[in-house]
Amino acid sequence: MIADWIASIFALFVVDPIEADIRQRLEEMRAPVEVVTQAGDCLRTTGPLLIERATGDLWWAGTTVVSLATGFTSPAELLDAGNPTCAPIASYLLSAEAEA
Repeated sequence: MIADWIASIFALFVVDPIEADIRQRLEEMRAPVEVVTQAGDCLRTTGPLLIERATGDLWWAGTTVVSLATGFTSPAELLDAGNPTCAPIASYLLSAEAEA
């Protein structure tokens, strides 16, 4: 029951805003359709992994919420670059941040 509550709160404060931010940035950058499709695939696989990690590591969950809220961590940094569906989108977003 506690794990479900933690998962819900983490999804509300981290996973959902990450998805919204990434989609918004891709629209602003006028990203190609294939990049947007890859982003959707990545978010579908990364979201559950982030929630699983948050329920198992409360310290990580808390510091992640705070670092995202303060802007210390970029949402793109939470994408798993080791995940084949996320590597292209993570590098695309991080390179766009570096150029800005």
